Amino acid sequence: MCHRLLADAKLHSLLARVDEDLARACRDAACRVCRGRLHRASYPRKARGPCAGEDVRRWSFCCSIEGCRKRHTPASVRFLGRRVYWSAVIVLLSALAHGVSPRRARQLREWVGVSRRTLSRWREWWLEAFVSSAIWRELSGRFDVPVDSRTLPKSLLERFAPLDQLDPLRMLSFLKLLGPLTTGNGDTAL
Repeated sequence: MCHRLLADAKLHSLLARVDEDLARACRDAACRVCRGRLHRASYPRKARGPCAGEDVRRWSFCCSIEGCRKRHTPASVRFLGRRVYWSAVIVLLSALAHGVSPRRARQLREWVGVSRRTLSRWREWWLEAFVSSAIWRELSGRFDVPVDSRTLPKSLLERFAPLDQLDPLRMLSFLKLLGPLTTGNGDTAL
């Protein structure tokens, strides 16, 4: 089930490698403002959930030109903005709010350590802020059959695979869709 996916070392390794690739592309592109060279300015994150306690850094860069010093933070598949839980945890537990027995959801909450209040905030974000974002308007237009916005993120995630059949590669594909939300340049706050 989903708890196996969240604990899967292959998923965490895959997400870390993709974030490194996204960071490399950001660094190689140079400063968006003055075209100056970018220097590494990554910062530590205390990510919660399975594999918590790892030394995790959020990739970020800073322009080398004095007077500019613009920060450039590439998209991420590991983090959803400033949230402290891993993106996969946020997505899966939010999706489980639809269709999983209360007992099973309670077990997962206890295993991951997410409070009911936090789950409620995540659900509210998916159903209100996310559906009013530019990224959702763009994504929802890609599907022939409309995605039910009342059951996000489950309805969108199930376009990749049923929840009980999710694997690291399908989860990665889903998280890549959310990448624009992770840079601070999106139109909705997390």
